Amino acid sequence: MASKAIDIRQATTGDRLFTQIGAFLTAHRLSPDPAHYAFAYEVLKNAGGVIARRVAEITDGGVRLTAQDIEQLGGRAIAGAPVTDTDSEPMVADTATHEAMIERVLMQIDGFGDTMRNAHADANTFGRDLERSAAQMRDAGPAASAEEIGRLTDNMIERVRQAEAKLDAARRETDELRTALEEARGSARTDPLTDLPNRRAFDEAFAALPPSTPIVVSICDIDHFKRVNDSFGHAVGDRVIRAVAKTLAEQCDCLVARYGGEEFALLFRNLSLDEAARRLEKARHDMSARRLRVRETGEAIGTISFSAGVAEGVPSEGRAAMIGRADAALYRAKDQGRARTIMAP
Repeated sequence: MASKAIDIRQATTGDRLFTQIGAFLTAHRLSPDPAHYAFAYEVLKNAGGVIARRVAEITDGGVRLTAQDIEQLGGRAIAGAPVTDTDSEPMVADTATHEAMIERVLMQIDGFGDTMRNAHADANTFGRDLERSAAQMRDAGPAASAEEIGRLTDNMIERVRQAEAKLDAARRETDELRTALEEARGSARTDPLTDLPNRRAFDEAFAALPPSTPIVVSICDIDHFKRVNDSFGHAVGDRVIRAVAKTLAEQCDCLVARYGGEEFALLFRNLSLDEAARRLEKARHDMSARRLRVRETGEAIGTISFSAGVAEGVPSEGRAAMIGRADAALYRAKDQGRARTIMAP
């Protein structure tokens, strides 16, 4: 938050665009491969597009893009660049997995529609067959033989079994479709690096609150995070983000979401401003007391702290307004030396 984001919003054409692409690749330590160049061109040429906005969010505070970021945004990362630890844990869901899930859901929808159409057609046909069989038995009257009645009955029973089997298949397809949709919905609302809810999930949770519910909103930001990335690399930076996320989730007992980059948003319900600040301070002290080291070398990373701003209100005030007040308090915490929690007036 405190550092200036890498500027991607003033793309031009010609030589200037070419120069900006070169600066973009250099800033993110991307090799000048065609795939990286194409990705940078898309970001800079369409500065108002979805990809450019997501890059701006991810790189806020001077954070560099990772290979996983590029792949998640639809680009193709080249092996070896940007620089990351080779044994870092999985950080984002693979884009191909999401596409496969969507394709699976679409296929199931098509299959389910076919099954229901067939079941409907069979039900109509079965109804007509029952009417014919009943008419035949009425026409035969007392003269109907036991063999003929048995044949007609067996035919009706078989048709009932067929209808039950098709309806059971439709039920199974419905269950599979529901499961696939729930998986897709869950992944769309989960930050893949931390497994916390993401910004979308936070915004939806806020929107679902009754207008008069007493709430406290907090925005937290890891202090000097760019220094961690520059000194130890992106993979270590990712581990730091995960460590802070885990501490906040364990200590604050509320909705904790990764809001972008090294920034987190917290939503406390029916809790006083003082109590929310106390929980944040407890989490901050616990995090600062940890002595993190680079797993591969044992090198000390140093104290990791975060700053927080908290604002009290009700949902009817509006999410943007409450986030704005908490964000302003966060900036005051940064201006006063970081590693502290400031309450908004």
